[in-house]
Amino acid sequence: MQADCTFTNHAFDSLIPSLKFKKYDAVISGMDITPERSKQVTFTDPYYANSAVVIAKKGAYTSFDQLKGKRIGMENGTTHQKYLQDKHPEVKTVAYDSYQNAIIDLKNGRIDGVFGDTAVVNEWLKTNPQLGTATEKVTDPQYFGTGLGIAVRPDNKALLEKLNGALKAIKADGTYKKISDRWFPQ
Repeated sequence: MQADCTFTNHAFDSLIPSLKFKKYDAVISGMDITPERSKQVTFTDPYYANSAVVIAKKGAYTSFDQLKGKRIGMENGTTHQKYLQDKHPEVKTVAYDSYQNAIIDLKNGRIDGVFGDTAVVNEWLKTNPQLGTATEKVTDPQYFGTGLGIAVRPDNKALLEKLNGALKAIKADGTYKKISDRWFPQ
């Protein structure tokens, strides 16, 4: 797919409303394909099977049971926030406008952990050796859906078809595997 793209950075909880108001044509931002979101936007075929994990000071915790009463940060409006509030109400959730701000607060001791996508968390761990995983990976499809997808407006079927065609093509020619191996190592 040949296209000229402009990448912009926005708060996660503003992505779907901004897409609906035509501020942009597509959202490619680690967005889980969930039934709730699918009522508002149309998703491409999944491009990544997502999971999530909590990170904290290395060795501090090993399970969700140990996080009772702890302050765990996540980006506002994410499936991570909803999952913790619903499944682990004993954890104190702290919403952030960006994961970068949550990581800063974690490193400075203002929160006890950060809950995020495993692939993203793994990148943070590479540059923050004092941090480590604090829970098992979470893959609950009720919250994290069927994987990550690209969101488009429901009336933009042409773009949806082009994006799905491009995903199919890069999977067929091996490009997807190369990208996945580089950026999402298991």
